Order: sequence, then C-alpha cells, then structure tokens
Amino acid sequence: MYEDLKGKTALVTGAGKKTGIGYAIATRLAASGANVIVADLGEAGDADHQVRTGTTGEMETIATDLKAAFGIRSLAVSVDVADGRSIERMVATVREFFDGVDILCNNAGASFGVPNTVQNYDEDAWMKTIDINLHGVFRVSRAMLPMMKAGGAIINTASRAGKVPPLFNGAYAVAKAGVIMLTKVMAMELAGSNIRVNAICPGQIMTDLEKWRFGLEAQFFNSTVEEREAEMCKTIPLKRIGTVEEVGNLVAFLASDTSSYMTGQAVNITGGQLMEL
Repeated sequence: MYEDLKGKTALVTGAGKKTGIGYAIATRLAASGANVIVADLGEAGDADHQVRTGTTGEMETIATDLKAAFGIRSLAVSVDVADGRSIERMVATVREFFDGVDILCNNAGASFGVPNTVQNYDEDAWMKTIDINLHGVFRVSRAMLPMMKAGGAIINTASRAGKVPPLFNGAYAVAKAGVIMLTKVMAMELAGSNIRVNAICPGQIMTDLEKWRFGLEAQFFNSTVEEREAEMCKTIPLKRIGTVEEVGNLVAFLASDTSSYMTGQAVNITGGQLMEL
C-alpha cells in the first residue's frame, strides 16, 4: 500500500480485460486508493491479432468492480491509440470527470504478422505493430500531458524484447526498443515540470499473449504447452513465469513517491532472465 497514491487519478491503457497486465496495474493502483480510468479498444479486436483486446462491456465491468472493491472513482473509456481523433475523444471524456491526471500508464500493445523474419514480414503488419506499440505511447502522452499534474508519473510498458532481440518478432522488438528511448527523451524533457517518466521491461509474464506463444511453440516443436513452459523456465534463474500482479506491484512503486528520485529508467522484471540494464 502506497499511502501517497490515495486520491490521485491514474489512466491505464490496455486495461480492459482481467487476464492482462493493464488490469493488474489498474487493480494495484486502485488498491492503493487511486482513482482509475480503464482505457482499451472497446471492441472485439482485430482479426489479425492473436490476442483480443478488452470489450466495452468488460471495461465497464472492471471499472464498476474497482469502484465497489476499493471505494474509488473509476471510469471506463474506449480508445484506439493508433487514432489521434479517438485519443482526443478519450481526453475530452476524461476532462468531464476529472480535473487532472497524476499517473499515466501507457500499457496498450499488440503484435501482428508473427512469427516471421524481417525479410518475409508483411509491411502493413510491421507498420501497424510499431504504430500501436511506439507511436501510441507518443500520441497518448502528448494528448494527456496538458492534464497531468506536477509531481506526476508516466510509466510506459516496454519489454525485455526491447533489449534482447527475440526470434521472429522483429517489429514488436523494434517498437519496444523505441519505447525505452522515448521514455528517456520524455524524462529529460519533463523533469523541469516535475513529471517523472520510467518504463517497465517485463520478461515472461503469464498473460494471454504468453499462453498463445507457448501454444504456437508447442505446435512448432510437436510438444505440449506444459513442456514449452518448462523449457522457458529453464532460462529464468527464478525458474518460473512471472505474474501480472508482480508487474502491477512494480508500476505502483514507480507511480508512488517511494521512487521519487527515479526517472528515465527502463526497469527489468524478468525473474533474472535479463540482468543487464
């Protein structure tokens, strides 16, 4: 529990389904007393994307549940981070309910056209992956900054893939590497406004995307999902897959005054799988 988060307002993108990192972030912040704006695409999702996004109904249920469980104010709002007008509508809606935002969590992400090598990658899928994961962080941050209060915090969801290149997922890796540098640029530029900007770099976390990956590998290697997970755990010093709740805990720390002297950092949460900065 971070007492200083009580009464603050947080916007979390990609938070519209209960199996994702965004939901865990929203829940952890709400548990600390922060008001939470649950933002997601609010549709069935793109047919080209292997993991669906949160629907409008799911988002509204999450917002209602958080309000009831923690006695906070909560709002569900639809947004497409690849669409500037959609972001403008989100900001307008947020302004109707809140006078400002203290915490911005740019968590929305997606991967298209995988698995594939660079030379065989569909160009539209490549561009779309980078647009959502990298340009989406830029668009939402730029739009929300006029509403952000001094002393606020921005936390961008990058990835271990932004530091160590994965096989057959180049666009996502390039986008997340860009998020890490964008985080540092924003940290430099916003320090004078007393707004801290950090990134998190999750490794193997048990999400829908991770489960999809294990399923894909199981088909490729003619094995089982359980066997692929066991093989992955061998590469992790802590010998297990991380949980979304552990990621939520890290974000709450970075949002709170406990980390008040941290900015421009890309913090690994990988069970020791990645120990380099």
